[in-house]
Amino acid sequence: MFCYQCQETSRNQGCTVRGVCGKSPELCHLMDLSIYAMKGLAFVSSKLLEHNIYHREDALIIMQGLFRTITNTNWDEEQIKLSIANIIKLRDKRKAELDTVAKDRNIKYPDAVLFHLSLEEYESFGTQVGVLSTENEDIRSLRETIIYGLKGISAYGDHSAMLGYYDDDLNQFIYKALAATIDDSLSPEQLTNLVIKTGEYTVKVMELLDRANTETYGIPEPTKVNLGVGNRPGILVSGHDLKDLVELLEQSEGTGIDIYTHGEMLPANYYPAFKKYSHLHGNYGSSWWHQLDEFEKFNGPILMTTNCLVPLRKENTYLNRLYTTGMTAYPGATHIPDREPGKAKDFSAIIAQAKKCLPPTEIEKGTIMGGFNYRTVLSMADKIIEAVKSGAIKRFVVMAGCDGRMPNRQYYTEVAKKLPSDAVILTAGCAKYRYIKLNLGEIDGIPRVLDAGQCNDSYSLAVIALKLKEAFSLEDINQLPIAFDIAWYEQKAVAVLLALLSLGFKNIRLGPTLPAFLSPNVAKVITDTFGLQPITNPDDDVKAIMS
Repeated sequence: MFCYQCQETSRNQGCTVRGVCGKSPELCHLMDLSIYAMKGLAFVSSKLLEHNIYHREDALIIMQGLFRTITNTNWDEEQIKLSIANIIKLRDKRKAELDTVAKDRNIKYPDAVLFHLSLEEYESFGTQVGVLSTENEDIRSLRETIIYGLKGISAYGDHSAMLGYYDDDLNQFIYKALAATIDDSLSPEQLTNLVIKTGEYTVKVMELLDRANTETYGIPEPTKVNLGVGNRPGILVSGHDLKDLVELLEQSEGTGIDIYTHGEMLPANYYPAFKKYSHLHGNYGSSWWHQLDEFEKFNGPILMTTNCLVPLRKENTYLNRLYTTGMTAYPGATHIPDREPGKAKDFSAIIAQAKKCLPPTEIEKGTIMGGFNYRTVLSMADKIIEAVKSGAIKRFVVMAGCDGRMPNRQYYTEVAKKLPSDAVILTAGCAKYRYIKLNLGEIDGIPRVLDAGQCNDSYSLAVIALKLKEAFSLEDINQLPIAFDIAWYEQKAVAVLLALLSLGFKNIRLGPTLPAFLSPNVAKVITDTFGLQPITNPDDDVKAIMS
């Protein structure tokens, strides 16, 4: 196997024996095949676009297929095989359609092996289609950066689609960009431009999802979320999918159980639509990598709605109460099927099991504060601008992104502690768990940690910066008193980073390491153009940030 898509990749070079995440060579192999199949579908669909033939369902199939391959999302080999078979079937259907159009218009498209492989042939074709099948290191780096960005776009696009929000221009970009990764005629310069274009479309999909969430559930409000537990049985909901949570809340109301959020589901507590459910008790635990202990102590069933599911220990105690849904799956866990048209998912099984379980074991008390969507922050704009002009706020520090297991991620806790009292932290994603429970105080009534929500809500942080640029009549976004100290782990964070670069933000610090998939030449282009730099140590970085 060879995989270097996440921050944990072995020796910051690539996992070749087994993934640090726990991914087996067999699963890695199937995911490579799945992506290869999607490239074939994307190629045919993009060619149909040239004849003004567009099928929205193709984009959703590709988005969901890419979503399944995000780190810590799908561990079920049989489900990946089924996905490949469905993609091949759709690819062949579109290929027949393209052949008919080509024949009518006397067009000859080049033949390609990826249009003739059955599922069985794919499995034997295997190692020829993985990451290393692109021999040129720089071309490989650019192609993989595009693919990882598309994975992030696909996750956000799938969430939007579940709420009935689509963008056909975005969908068509996914076809074209994925198809471009098998186009040997493209130069490094053209692929570099496509990397930036991927960032631009990440901004677009994050705006789409923000609109989908806020128009469906209301604008997040500053909210204190309970961290303690009640005396009733509960269901713990982790991941990112808000629609899954609201349907579970509706079906569990009045059943005598409580619902708790975990990890990236915490921000659901900020939305007005969720506050009407009295049995949404609060948040349990912290970020994804603590789940092996936290899920065990919760005692009740766990619902994983999206990625951030890690392999269980051999002596696991909760596989029999682990449920997955959507693109997430795990061997031995109960998978809740997708919705039928016009209906909700059926959560009756997990609710029935919860009733028989003990209440959660308490692991902490207190509250956690969040809910600072850009609309909420901009409603305080006059106060913030005055605080900046008076010198009460000297610096905004964006510390968004992902948490992770590496001990050196304690860096982000230390930075938060060492930042002076006139610095405000803007955050989104599970990186916040490194510092949001610290008592960092306020500045003139403005909390020193403003949590916008999930990783996709990094869009809010970008909008805040763009609006402040307007308020201060600045020509360049980088003239703002703002610094970026970002933590990354998986491919949605890659997409967010590309989004920030596409918006013109420079001198971003990224850690704990720079991505292994950036070849030396590609890394040099990005660092020279955008000033992207690795983190160093808390003392030196805080000094640089505040200067």
